[in-house]
Amino acid sequence: MAAAQGQRSDSPEDSGDSDGMSESVREGQNARDMNAAQEDDTAPSTPQAFRSAVDALRSARLRPEIEIDPTRPPQRLAPFSYALEATVVDAAADAADNDDDDVLADGRLVLLHDPAGHEAWHGTFRLVTLVRAELEAEMAADPMLPDVCWSWLTGSLAARGLAYGEPSGTVTRASSHYFGGIGDRPPASQIEIRASWTPREGPGGVPDTAAHLAAWCELLCQVGGLPPVVTDSNGPNGPDSAVVTLPQRRGPQPS
Repeated sequence: MAAAQGQRSDSPEDSGDSDGMSESVREGQNARDMNAAQEDDTAPSTPQAFRSAVDALRSARLRPEIEIDPTRPPQRLAPFSYALEATVVDAAADAADNDDDDVLADGRLVLLHDPAGHEAWHGTFRLVTLVRAELEAEMAADPMLPDVCWSWLTGSLAARGLAYGEPSGTVTRASSHYFGGIGDRPPASQIEIRASWTPREGPGGVPDTAAHLAAWCELLCQVGGLPPVVTDSNGPNGPDSAVVTLPQRRGPQPS
């Protein structure tokens, strides 16, 4: 996922990035850290339920507009964690053009697991996400936009019949105006969704993480301006349903 590599991480562990290292050295170190973190799910002490949940994430089949890769997970939120980062790319763009302008939206999904259970989760698994995309100015001014964006998350889960609990999150709009040496840049607006929910566990105490990942990717695509996939002619994504999508547009720009 070349378009997403090298972007600033939003993980608390990655906040100290101004250490003078070159980008190439930093990327190499991050890659080693990521590989070390991802090896944890195969250790003998790792619960089988978590291994199965991670295996399902790795084998999930997703929309062709999605480019997805593992990334370094947070280390202090739960005893076991696994993380993915994804981008939605403009399928209409020239395939040979790898410019970041072809990115319509990007995000991160983290799977947390605490075998002892977590009082706030009401379960042993938790999914945490960040999704963001650039907005046209008129869309950013729509007062209903936060409600619509949140409904995309709950609607994508409902469309797959997924049981979940304890949802929480924020939808944030931000506008940037540029001055001085970068004053020639046009104003920019961004939508950001931060959310978490508890996937209900199935047989063997394992949630259907592949289906939750597909639902999350659907949210990512909708935020990026792509229409939802029709999964059921009578369901939430069916042709007779009123589904609101943002107009297709260019994604987050590098700072």
